[in-house]
Amino acid sequence: MAREIMMLQKLDHPNVIKLEGLATSRMQYSLYLVFDYMQSDLTRIISRPGQRLTEPQVKSYMHQLLSGLQHCHERGILHRDIKASNLLIDKNGRLKIADFGLANLFIPKPKRPLTSRVVTLWYRAPELLLGSTDYGVGIDLWSAGCLLAEMFIGRPIMPGRTEVEQLHRIFKLCGSPPEDYWKIMRLATSFRPPQHYKPSFQEAFRDLPDSSFGLLTTLLALNPAYRGTAASALHSLFFTSSPLACELSDLPVIYREEDEPAQANNRKKHKKSKKQSSRAFHEGHGRRRSLSAEQLKEDIESSKEAERYSEANMSGQETGNSGSSSYSSSVKGNREVQKLRASFSPIRLSRQNMAMRTEAHPNAVRNIQNYTLLQASITDIINHNPAGGGNGMPAYRRSISTLDFRTLDPDKINKLFGLDKD
Repeated sequence: MAREIMMLQKLDHPNVIKLEGLATSRMQYSLYLVFDYMQSDLTRIISRPGQRLTEPQVKSYMHQLLSGLQHCHERGILHRDIKASNLLIDKNGRLKIADFGLANLFIPKPKRPLTSRVVTLWYRAPELLLGSTDYGVGIDLWSAGCLLAEMFIGRPIMPGRTEVEQLHRIFKLCGSPPEDYWKIMRLATSFRPPQHYKPSFQEAFRDLPDSSFGLLTTLLALNPAYRGTAASALHSLFFTSSPLACELSDLPVIYREEDEPAQANNRKKHKKSKKQSSRAFHEGHGRRRSLSAEQLKEDIESSKEAERYSEANMSGQETGNSGSSSYSSSVKGNREVQKLRASFSPIRLSRQNMAMRTEAHPNAVRNIQNYTLLQASITDIINHNPAGGGNGMPAYRRSISTLDFRTLDPDKINKLFGLDKD
């Protein structure tokens, strides 16, 4: 990040993103780079469904890209990751080169080795794919050539999945390199294309305007020395032939007012107010639940009072008919009050909605052997009829651990465990 900050401080061009400042976070010990807000990027412009860029629009974008690259290269900076998603577009249609995370300084003399693991695969120059560590501005110009064809076609021209496949796509488009190419490049790899390819620019780009072929074949030359510079590319016939590049006002802009930072803040405030209202609703719902709990407590207390009152009336029932009539009327009144209060109780309502019986799967009884005997045994258990057999023996047998000793008298328990004195 320190290297990226240093390079951004050296750049000041309308087609290069400007570093506005730095922001730090004391809580997270983080450092943030502050840039201008950009509404879109070139990827969204190219991939619009059913819409292609016109030749004047392509010339405008290409001129802005090469102007920004010229500014970087003249200050000894290689971007090393030129692609459509790193070319941002503001609301006025101006293109700015961004994301200098892979950028580095290059010094022509003395040269120092640089890593070849840079640039996204689809826009990577062949010398990088072959492992070269001695390269210059040609790698950015190759990426610019790929973007020139992509803006006309509407999709990436060489979407390889691996480095070997990417090399085959390049050789199929540009042709196999001559023998002196391997000597001039002094590559460490011994890779050679398995077959000889002829250039196929005409077949691949037959729908492109004729004025673009000169610049396109120059930027996509296998030998980086033939690609020239960004300044020489700006003097290409592509920019001077008719039709000329359009104005910024004629460029497509994907812009909405809600994309502005102020609108984004308003949406955040709206979401925050929604959260507060939902929180207030839940708090009110919680208060209603607490009130229902208090009401349930009052119901329980009133039922206890009714029971005590009924017991008192039961004890005084023998005093006469007047007492019994007052008892029956009071009990009836208390029962009506209990029914009325229970109807408003959430627990009582939930119990009323519960099913009184659990339904089994219709195929469940198929796996039970002797189902009739099992059903009879269950009936005897429910009816407390242990002696279901005619000989006085119980109709079902259970282990001692499952017997219900609450229904047995002490003598039977003693006999069961052999504790009788006899």
